[in-house]
Amino acid sequence: MKQLVLASTSPFRKSLLEKLAVPFITDTPHTDETPHADEPPERLVRRLAEAKARDVASRHPDALIIGSDQVACVEGRVQGKPGSRENAIAQLSQASGRAVNFHTGLCLLDSATGRAQVTVEPFTVHFRSLARDQIERYVDHERPFDCAGSFKSEGYGITLFSALEGRDPNSLIGLPLIALVEMLEKVGIALP
Repeated sequence: MKQLVLASTSPFRKSLLEKLAVPFITDTPHTDETPHADEPPERLVRRLAEAKARDVASRHPDALIIGSDQVACVEGRVQGKPGSRENAIAQLSQASGRAVNFHTGLCLLDSATGRAQVTVEPFTVHFRSLARDQIERYVDHERPFDCAGSFKSEGYGITLFSALEGRDPNSLIGLPLIALVEMLEKVGIALP
């Protein structure tokens, strides 16, 4: 089996990939993540997932490279990682009582052939109507400053939602494992 390389520094993506019980290493992609003018979220995450994989492939010439990228959108506006308490509170206030659409780009690149499988996995989170004090308590408890949308669905963030909608809850955390298993099968890696 070819070396599997996760093109990410995310501990969340690494933990998700460990679920598949396949050996892999990680490598840091050096990719400009600036959106292009008027670039739709789906196109952005598709482009960045592949760009991250191709960057890492330059250092691993005979490997299978996994690239991924994610954005959250509230009423068509992209929300990035908040980076601070104030921004997290603002993002969750915008999401309160609304649906937040996540787009997670996934790329599996064979660096020897240059062939890439790329997809975008959608997932929707329906938020409860939340008072500011609820949002502040959540942010102070979980400190989700490095998470798109300002929450961790695998943790205390579940208290913020009224419903989750999508084929793979792992995509919400940043790596759509169902789609990845399908891609791996196409290159001869059958799981389980």
